[in-house]
Amino acid sequence: MESRDRPAVISISSHVARGSVGNRAAAFALEALGFPVWSVPTVTLPFHPGHGPGTRIVPPAEAFAGLVDDLAGSPWLKEVGAVLTGYFGSPDQIAPTVRLIEAVRRVNPEAIVLCDPATGDAGRLYQPEETLAAIRDHLVPIADIATPNRFELEFLCGLELSDNRDLAEAASALGPRTVVVTSAFAMLRGGTGNLLVRDFETVLAEHRLIENAPKGVGDLTSAVFLARILSGATPEKALQATTAAVFEILARTTKRGADELTLETDADSLKHPMAMVQMRRLAHPSGNRRA
Repeated sequence: MESRDRPAVISISSHVARGSVGNRAAAFALEALGFPVWSVPTVTLPFHPGHGPGTRIVPPAEAFAGLVDDLAGSPWLKEVGAVLTGYFGSPDQIAPTVRLIEAVRRVNPEAIVLCDPATGDAGRLYQPEETLAAIRDHLVPIADIATPNRFELEFLCGLELSDNRDLAEAASALGPRTVVVTSAFAMLRGGTGNLLVRDFETVLAEHRLIENAPKGVGDLTSAVFLARILSGATPEKALQATTAAVFEILARTTKRGADELTLETDADSLKHPMAMVQMRRLAHPSGNRRA
């Protein structure tokens, strides 16, 4: 796909002044891979909250809705080929986001919607349950792709998921045709993986687990996977390339001792990752394929 033919991506997520999380990670990755980005901030923070408390600037509900509705009514909407949603600053931001997605699809029915339900990790919610419920009830059902981590998938389905078979079953019932579950259960000792569930096929991409990894991995994974799909890769190839790129950047970041993803230094890893990942086809719990 020639760069001039590449569609714009509307990326709706958080903005940090310092660091590589939220839209700082997603927009960078998409642009590095050749896609123009319309960046919509849901909250502005000085740095990732994991580094400590900081001022949180959430746009007033009316102002956020007005900005999003302006985009929905803009004459450039035909440029948009995808919408990516990530971290929301408030549950009242979700209804305007749904309106924007509907407007994009009216202009471009082939547009891809990826929902990263950025609401929790490591067994705890870091978003209000009201936000999780709004994402579950209004955004996930209209998405083409969802990229929950396994803890978010548990929150979304209300079940404890103890192995990849459970993850695949829950992902199949989630709604979107394609689901990538990050932090899936690895078959390699000391590993971690991403589980692709699509059309009753399940594929695991796994690599060595990097302890105490910087934040932003989910944002980066979602953006790179979307870019690969938009570039024409099959979901399985997109999974492999995405997992390799993110692992490579994580490994290089931690080797430097950095506390944030060093995307600006490792942009080549986004485009041409060299890291090896183990790809495995797993049995789907349904035992058959969609007709």
